[in-house]
Amino acid sequence: MCRYAETTYKVHYVCVPCRQSHKYAWDGAEHLCTRCRAPMAFAGHDFAAPRKLDDNRWAAVAAVLEAGLAYDGFETCGCGHEPKSRPRTKAQVRARRRAGARQGLTDPEALSQP
Repeated sequence: MCRYAETTYKVHYVCVPCRQSHKYAWDGAEHLCTRCRAPMAFAGHDFAAPRKLDDNRWAAVAAVLEAGLAYDGFETCGCGHEPKSRPRTKAQVRARRRAGARQGLTDPEALSQP
């Protein structure tokens, strides 16, 4: 049975400067932040927002979203679900970027490595 075929799930959208996260239908429309009215970034199905005052984790979220990655681990039909590895702290972002630079990887490839 396909998980995403029968139900329309909402996905997370994030405004990093305001540190807000909201769930909206996955409709391709531009969703605006309720606080600053700037367009929110698509964060995926598996995003878990850090606490508002956790600068360390919000910096990691900003790095992941700026690299064009999302917090997703599902197949479009929903039959398979394997969460992708994403850095959770600034230290993990730095470590993955250093390792990626040694291996000659791009920023998105480096940040998606476990």
